[in-house]
Amino acid sequence: MTPRMLNEFAPMFRLHDEMSRMVDGFFDDAPAARGYAASYPALNVWEAADGSACHVEAELPGMRMEDLDVSVLGNQLTIAGERKIGADAGGEAWRGVAWLRRERGQGRFARTVALPWEIDADQVQARLHDGVLTVTLPKHESAKPRKIKLLPAS
Repeated sequence: MTPRMLNEFAPMFRLHDEMSRMVDGFFDDAPAARGYAASYPALNVWEAADGSACHVEAELPGMRMEDLDVSVLGNQLTIAGERKIGADAGGEAWRGVAWLRRERGQGRFARTVALPWEIDADQVQARLHDGVLTVTLPKHESAKPRKIKLLPAS
């Protein structure tokens, strides 16, 4: 095509690109179209006021500790597991049901959080209460600030 023809069709190309973007994003919020493990579980991460540790809360409704694998390597925390719902959970009551709506996701998941310091893996604590997993990640000694004693000038 000549440059003049390209200029004449430019609005059509832009319209085509915009329509493609709209159609591609239209189903992004549909539960079936979302990647289940991409952002599950929802997390809150914060550093303790004294700077000694980091805390991570993960929303895991209906999960049990035996359904989860919590691990630490270097400066990374990984929360993994598998969420089963309905017949997949093995419940007899779910056999033969006809779903009218199914919005709760299920399947394997893994979330990894990288912290800006090394974690003292021997001191990590994890607790699951009312569907919220709380993990306390103390800083490794090498990551804690140290006060340096100043020597007098000689």
